[in-house]
Amino acid sequence: MLWRLRRSEFAKQKGEGNRMALKEIVDSGEIPGILAYVNGEPIGWCAVAPREMFPTLERSQVLKRVDDKQVWSVVCFYIAKQFRHKGITVHLLRTAIEHIRKRGGKIVEGYPIEPKKGKFPDVFAYTGLASAFHKVGFLEVARRSETRPIMRYIIHE
Repeated sequence: MLWRLRRSEFAKQKGEGNRMALKEIVDSGEIPGILAYVNGEPIGWCAVAPREMFPTLERSQVLKRVDDKQVWSVVCFYIAKQFRHKGITVHLLRTAIEHIRKRGGKIVEGYPIEPKKGKFPDVFAYTGLASAFHKVGFLEVARRSETRPIMRYIIHE
């Protein structure tokens, strides 16, 4: 919900309020993201929707629009601790691309972190790491911050 609300709204309804807001989205029939499972248990999450669904992006100087093209945005990930560093983010990105392709989307955009030096604390990598996006075939299209590229994947028919 961080990307769907103003920061003040997100903070005001922290915890249960944000969980209920996400549940309302799911109950409406909208698909707010992709889940990864192992043996029937959810172990990962990727938030994905048309960019317009994430107004926080519109207010960001670093992540503002590159152009006026219609894009779908992948804005955050969660991977259960015991499954981190095992390629789950790459799997989720590939699945998100297929999800977008089935809905007629042509451009997928992501806003990963590209650390200046080696290892980066997991807690700050919730938008994904640029290396995972590169593995899937995303290309950098803009960079307004030293560590935050805007990356795109073009879906070909």
